Amino acid sequence: MNAPRSTGRLVLVPNALDLGTDPVPLQDVLSDASLRRAASLSAWVVENAKTARAFLKRVGEIHPLTQPLQALSMTELPRPRKGDPGAAVQPAAWRELLAPALGGQDVGLLSDAGLPAVADPGAALVQAAHEAGLVVEPLAGASSLTLALAASGLNGQRFAFEGYLPQNAAERAHRVRELEQRSRKEGQTQLVIETPYRNQALLESLVQLLQPGTRLSVACGLTSPGGFCQTRSVSQWRSTPLPVMPDKLPAVFLWLAG
Repeated sequence: MNAPRSTGRLVLVPNALDLGTDPVPLQDVLSDASLRRAASLSAWVVENAKTARAFLKRVGEIHPLTQPLQALSMTELPRPRKGDPGAAVQPAAWRELLAPALGGQDVGLLSDAGLPAVADPGAALVQAAHEAGLVVEPLAGASSLTLALAASGLNGQRFAFEGYLPQNAAERAHRVRELEQRSRKEGQTQLVIETPYRNQALLESLVQLLQPGTRLSVACGLTSPGGFCQTRSVSQWRSTPLPVMPDKLPAVFLWLAG
């Protein structure tokens, strides 16, 4: 059911994937329609205000913003209380962020990179928008997860994104082997990510933990200069020097057990 005309929309605005590297021309990675829609919005909920302003400055160089950058309303997504990462953000906090939309104004949701609400805390705001009866308008843009899957050559018909693996070595080993079993049983590609400065350690760990016949793919910096995707069997990874992973660029790790 469409929301009443008196309400605005929550607009999911895609960002580029160049976080941590030199910016690429936005026209090369985002559609003109998405850029024009972003330029038309004056109320924003964002993951990080600094990176959001940098993105909108780039948008404004292509299409004039509806208001000067300094005049835009910009609120960061709420975070759990410091020292208590498991604490839930109260539902009232999400609804408060939607107040402009409930009052008739379209609100943009922006992540630091890629599609908002995909591997991103903005998903809770999208849920709140649905609960409030607002129209959610997703704009076309790239997701590092789907780009990595497409470039990997692994099973794109059945896959699962597992987020971050445990940091504890024993727990991580148990989880990797558990996911590898699932991959073998169901023919399901597994996708995980890591904080960029831990990319090298995760690659080394996966090469050590996975079975020789499992195919492992590493995608890093896609859509950026120097970005790459490499897929090999684990036995092949073990027989050649591992690539040096950038410590500031997000990467996606994928595997499919034979």
